[in-house]
Amino acid sequence: MYTARRHGYPTSMNLLAHETSPYLLQHADNPVNWYPWGDEAFARARAEDKPVLLSVGYSACHWCHVMEHESFEDDETARLMNELFVNVKVDREERPDVDSLYMDAVVTLTGHGGWPMTVFLTPDGEPFYGGTYYPPEPRHGMPAFSEVLTAVAEAYRERRGAVTRSAQQLVEAVRRSSELGASSDPLTEDVLRAAAGGLGSTFDARWGGFGGAPKFPPASALEFLLRAHRRYGDDEPLAMVRATLDGMAAGGMYDLVGGGFHRYSVDAQWLVPHFEKMLYDNALLASTYLHGWAVTGEERYRAVAEETLEYMLRELSLPEGGLASAQDADTDGVEGLTFTWTADELAEVLGESRAAGELLQPFEHGRFVLRGELSVDERARLFEARERRPKPVRDDKAIASWNGLALAALAEAGFRLGRDDLLERARGVAEFLLGALSDADGRLLRSYRAGQAKHTGFLGDYADVANGLLELHAADGDLRWLKEARRLALLAIELFADEERGGFYLSPSHGERLVARKKEFDDHPTPSGNSMLAYVLLRLARIHGDAQLEQRAAGVLRLVRTGLVRAPGAFGHALCALDLYLSPPRELAIVGPREDSATRELAHAALREWQPNTVVAWSPRADDSQAQRVPLLAGKDVVDGRPAVYVCESFACHAPITEAAALAGT
Repeated sequence: MYTARRHGYPTSMNLLAHETSPYLLQHADNPVNWYPWGDEAFARARAEDKPVLLSVGYSACHWCHVMEHESFEDDETARLMNELFVNVKVDREERPDVDSLYMDAVVTLTGHGGWPMTVFLTPDGEPFYGGTYYPPEPRHGMPAFSEVLTAVAEAYRERRGAVTRSAQQLVEAVRRSSELGASSDPLTEDVLRAAAGGLGSTFDARWGGFGGAPKFPPASALEFLLRAHRRYGDDEPLAMVRATLDGMAAGGMYDLVGGGFHRYSVDAQWLVPHFEKMLYDNALLASTYLHGWAVTGEERYRAVAEETLEYMLRELSLPEGGLASAQDADTDGVEGLTFTWTADELAEVLGESRAAGELLQPFEHGRFVLRGELSVDERARLFEARERRPKPVRDDKAIASWNGLALAALAEAGFRLGRDDLLERARGVAEFLLGALSDADGRLLRSYRAGQAKHTGFLGDYADVANGLLELHAADGDLRWLKEARRLALLAIELFADEERGGFYLSPSHGERLVARKKEFDDHPTPSGNSMLAYVLLRLARIHGDAQLEQRAAGVLRLVRTGLVRAPGAFGHALCALDLYLSPPRELAIVGPREDSATRELAHAALREWQPNTVVAWSPRADDSQAQRVPLLAGKDVVDGRPAVYVCESFACHAPITEAAALAGT
């Protein structure tokens, strides 16, 4: 309700009600006069000469909910915020550019970051002070939020010169971080060996994973270690992978009843999680467990991969074909309520003896997490009982990047496990990404919800979707997916490339201009757009014989070369890309009608082993005009009417193979 106007702006309002982000809508009834990110908020700040209070979070964030309840729903705190600041609320998942820029500023100021993030900006968008969660009263060495508000506002009024200098210094520090120069040291196998050794030095031999509490699932690092094992035949990297896969899946962070992984564990044992479930974690981990199964033959890894994918499809599927972003950590305001049990609840389903055993591990408030072995029958009974409970709120917006990760997982699992249902869902995700999440010019958009796609696509969106389409082509043989993957990768170069220093910016050249244009290289928790695009460009370079694409990818790897050795845990996917870059070219051309069971049998035989550095392209036959435009496929045909596989290594192709048995060991 508008109560008064000053400088033409209403003084009592909350403008989030017309947003589509579930996180922003959660704050639409706050007494805080929230603006969404945009010109209107900064124009008001300039007109009234007020600083901007920027609050960034996401819908599944537990501490974001806590700060909302303690501060943003409190009338007195809201009054102070409205009087002293222009308040802007951002969903970090919709605007990773805003989040990344100001998170860098907060980390520079405080040495740490996280969400909720609270940053104070000049009316020109330059940060000058910030932090994360602030309590309503002083505790644990932190000042009360109200104290921070009054002190920052006073500094802005009374010490403007110091504030301006601080803001300029922060912006310059953030800008410099994106001007990283390429290393002059060579890209050699020594980097891979050093990175594997570096991961070993931080490995937790007792519980798996790297470092101590809290523990986040290190999917990209595990993928690299699987590659290191394959490259060198060394058992130590594989032992680290096994211990981590076993530890994560033991129960607690992994949902033994419904499948899927919670966000992270607060302890070193993967036991007590933060209970939000994110699409990106589950997509990445489904692939990692699938690869763990492919390398070791351990059926328990296959089971975890399938249960994780089934969780994603059961709980996150959207009617338009895509997948939702997350499930909340809280149910009815209580963290973990859906996923935890009391002894009485467990006894009612499984009996007193099971409730008295070690299956229940303490959480809080008399509730327990489940850890241990469940039979198929026990799991089904517990799931049936749990389905009668309220479920956590689902963030039902679709993010292009995360759907690209899910597409890759579904496609490869569908092919490798022989599950046509997963392949069909992968095709649905691909159609969604190329339809609802693309604009009229074929450019990707960032997010989709309630019939609306919005925000320009970012580097990670293009990279992850292109990678997912490559996996789908390798899985079902449709040349459309290969064509679209290449189109998006070339478009990403056009929109994001830094022609002067190499690598790629987070935001596109036609996107909103923030106070600094950033690059991101960190592969934790998801592969960075730079790492993933480098990986995609290397795959496309080998399929299309395009040396310029390989040079673009090498440019990324030279930018992060020092970090690969010094902090390998933060660059797992870049290490996977380097492993591909340093591997002798190996390509498979599969020729034959993709609907033909004989073609698929031959393809499965050719790809039975996990071959992460082999690139794959399918052609129906030599007279297909689309296939002939792909150099790897040009001139290759069926043999006497039978499907064939052409194995090409080190720039030379062997004679076509038409018998599945002959592909063993190729």
